[in-house]
Amino acid sequence: MLNRIILMGRLTRDPELRRTGSGTAVTSFSLAVDRDFKSQSGEKETDFIDVVAWRSTAEFVSKYFTKGRMAVVEGRLQIRDWTDRDGGKRRSAEVVADNVYFGDSKRDGAGDQTGGYAPAYSAPAAAGGSMGGSDFAEIGEEDGDLPF
Repeated sequence: MLNRIILMGRLTRDPELRRTGSGTAVTSFSLAVDRDFKSQSGEKETDFIDVVAWRSTAEFVSKYFTKGRMAVVEGRLQIRDWTDRDGGKRRSAEVVADNVYFGDSKRDGAGDQTGGYAPAYSAPAAAGGSMGGSDFAEIGEEDGDLPF
């Protein structure tokens, strides 16, 4: 079976970073996602989708995303049943994010260091260090053997 969802939309509020009793980071936010079609009245409709991210993804989202920022969320749909204060049975849907990416460029949003559709995390620099802002190090002639 498959439960996979990819959304692109703008954050409707700043992410809320919290910690569980054991210290695990969890962030919740909501995305405004436009539908691909217009209603009968000719207006574009928007869905507001709740998203929750855990651990390092939660910390990343709370640090670099703010209200209005475009985000691409990849994850799974989760349905939760719960009881409200009046004892009524309720059901809610949310997306559990596995990956969150920037959906806009630095000039369109705030804080994106890598441009549109950049991954939510960056790989560690190579063991040889980086030169001139690149993740690649130049290998000199005296090295003899290739490092791979």
